[in-house]
Amino acid sequence: MPKVTRRIERVMLLGVVVAMLGSTMIGCKYFPESAFELVNESRLPKWFNLPPGLARSDVSVTMKYYVKPWGRTATFILHDMRGHTLAKIDGNVKGTKPLHLRNLPSGDAAGYPFFEIVTANGSTEIIEHKKMEPVFYITDNPAVWTELMGVRPSARGAL
Repeated sequence: MPKVTRRIERVMLLGVVVAMLGSTMIGCKYFPESAFELVNESRLPKWFNLPPGLARSDVSVTMKYYVKPWGRTATFILHDMRGHTLAKIDGNVKGTKPLHLRNLPSGDAAGYPFFEIVTANGSTEIIEHKKMEPVFYITDNPAVWTELMGVRPSARGAL
């Protein structure tokens, strides 16, 4: 095989390897593991402030989980009722897998409820997934906070 052909093959192979490595590093950014909507009855996460003139019922929140080589993240997007993006926040998800309470309520499907601890802009929230559905809740349940975070509910403000 001529030297030029071997050199071209090596350059092409190097290009493929670089492309594969690059896609593993940033590819997850564009392909969420899963996506959820905040239920209307739930309060907004602490890191969002309602724009003047809007009520909680005028906005929605979408959350997408991502698994990246350096850890799990979640992106939260606050939308108005016309679908316009009002705010976007990225947070870090604690641990490598969802959390469960030691004493699950009886009758729940296997694996539910489960919780995720997300920190964004210096504030921590506990996300609750009550059952297999495309929605999530922000929990303020003192028992959940105490078990998962090891803090009294009154101490949450310092997180």
